[in-house]
Amino acid sequence: MFVAPDPRYPLLPPELAAIMQATPASGQVTAETLATTRARAVAGMTGQPRPAVHTIVDRAIPGPVGPVPIRVYKPGPGAGLPVLVFAHGGGWVMCDLETHDALCREIANRAGVVVVAVDYRLAPEHPFPAPLEDFYAAATWVVENARQVGGDPNRVAVGGDSAGGNLAAAVCLLTRDRGGPRFSMQWMAYPGLDGVSERESWTTFAEGPLLSVSNARAMWRMYADGTDLREPYISPLHAETLEGLPPALIVAPGYDHGHDDAVAYAKALEAAGVPVTFHSFEGLCHGFLSYYAQVSACSAALDYCCDVVRTALTAPCLPEGTPGRHSDQ
Repeated sequence: MFVAPDPRYPLLPPELAAIMQATPASGQVTAETLATTRARAVAGMTGQPRPAVHTIVDRAIPGPVGPVPIRVYKPGPGAGLPVLVFAHGGGWVMCDLETHDALCREIANRAGVVVVAVDYRLAPEHPFPAPLEDFYAAATWVVENARQVGGDPNRVAVGGDSAGGNLAAAVCLLTRDRGGPRFSMQWMAYPGLDGVSERESWTTFAEGPLLSVSNARAMWRMYADGTDLREPYISPLHAETLEGLPPALIVAPGYDHGHDDAVAYAKALEAAGVPVTFHSFEGLCHGFLSYYAQVSACSAALDYCCDVVRTALTAPCLPEGTPGRHSDQ
């Protein structure tokens, strides 16, 4: 099927453009529409092909107010494998283990790592700091109990996409400040980093693709629930210092409202002496990792990420990254 290029996003791959055109508009995300929005996310993301993985185990670990469900994906036999503790995206208000099951399977297989996906509590029923504290509990538990999941306690990374990328960044700040374990790396895919950002990409891509700025800001407010959005554990770009954080991989699509925040965070980490790999995928949009099965460019981007994660967990530091498009803001 021929899909005419969108003049607003001329580099968007035709397959991805077709998906964007076929995706129903979500409307404004509010407390009243959230149930419908959640159902739409589940319906749209759980039909992906799910590749076989050596073993998948559901279990629960101790959390701040009760058990936190996790799902462990092990790519092969043996013990002492590197581990990625993964937080799913969804604006802190939607998605779960099932919506990101296919992606976690792919990451485990392509990166050769044990993936521990965390089913953290969601806002607005459980606003900040509940999702972060759940992820913190899971990530620290994995370090302390890595051998229970076939992992190496000295090679544990944290990562996530979108809101999950935010939680990965925030949990690194939290563990540093609490004197917790030091993770081998942090992987942030199109992360939320500044809830009050006024950087240029927030204006340029106010209408998407996929995620509008109005909906992004609505979900930030649901998550914060009245807490100042400049709180560093909500908006890591507002941290007083980023010194002492683990090496970072940050990937940002060129067509995304948060692109310039990702650039700013990469620069701030680098200025604080943190090794950083930053890559801007110019023709892609928010959520691109989830389209690996339909869009070859998204699959190639996932391969890139998994290659960097694999290298980072078998090498002393991240390889030199591709600078991509930068902003002076």
